[in-house]
Amino acid sequence: MIAENTPAVRLNDVTKTYGSHLAVNQLSLTVPKGSIYGFIGPNGSGKTTTIRMILHILLADSGSIEVLGREGTRAANDRIGYLPEERGLYKKMKVMSLLEYYGSLKGMKRSEARLEAQKWLDQLGLSDWSNKKIEALSKGMAQKIQFISTVIAQPELVILDEPFSGLDPVNLESIRTSIIQLRNQGATVIFSTHDMSMAEKMCDSIFMIYKGEKVLDGTLNDIQTEHGRNGIRLQTEGGAAALEGLPGIESLTDLGRFQEVSLSGDHNAFLAELLKKTRVLHFEETRPSLHDIFVRIANPQDEDTEDE
Repeated sequence: MIAENTPAVRLNDVTKTYGSHLAVNQLSLTVPKGSIYGFIGPNGSGKTTTIRMILHILLADSGSIEVLGREGTRAANDRIGYLPEERGLYKKMKVMSLLEYYGSLKGMKRSEARLEAQKWLDQLGLSDWSNKKIEALSKGMAQKIQFISTVIAQPELVILDEPFSGLDPVNLESIRTSIIQLRNQGATVIFSTHDMSMAEKMCDSIFMIYKGEKVLDGTLNDIQTEHGRNGIRLQTEGGAAALEGLPGIESLTDLGRFQEVSLSGDHNAFLAELLKKTRVLHFEETRPSLHDIFVRIANPQDEDTEDE
């Protein structure tokens, strides 16, 4: 176990290139022990490269990486559970045999792995499938088995690359609940996701990388405060037409019954001008969602390439 005040992961000025392509540029990052830490960013931004360097699958060109209190070694890997985005299980193996095997790879006795596997199978509603072959499972079931194989050895650090991809709402909720449980039991969880609402709900801290550079890092509240605009959601008798010509509007989104505007000036001054034109039924300040901030930073036209 690492000391209480030691981060689970610490990167200091880490750079990684592929030939002439700069994938990650002087990245510094600290992941607190016992937290859920979200990695976000468009495809091709460097998320997976960063994860693979943390796992020592890839070596950084420069900088230092410390994982669970150790630097420059894969010795900590038995204390790490990793769920890659590219899923893969031995389809001809039976569920329990497969989970016992994965546990043994992390140093567990087969009897210990069986007990831990049975606990997770019961929790995720798969106990009736323990003697079935992987190829007999639905896609959602197989993804839950892969999740169990990742956490069966009770790792201190769990790294999940797009854990919710392709899951239906019921299976998604079971995985989400399990991730929260892992954090509550003391594990540190890093997960990458394109689901901004999930990151908002679950993560203690959020990190965004864009074109190899860190552009966000902090709690959702800190990020919204730093990147907030003078946003207003309002409803008037005059609708969107009543907003035409009013000073200070930087952008306007017509939602039908409601309109959202970004303002360059004082809210009260804007409201005073609006009241001269129409009756105001609803008027509230808004904060940008993580999705809004993500889109603002990452040009969607850059999201067509695959992540390194």
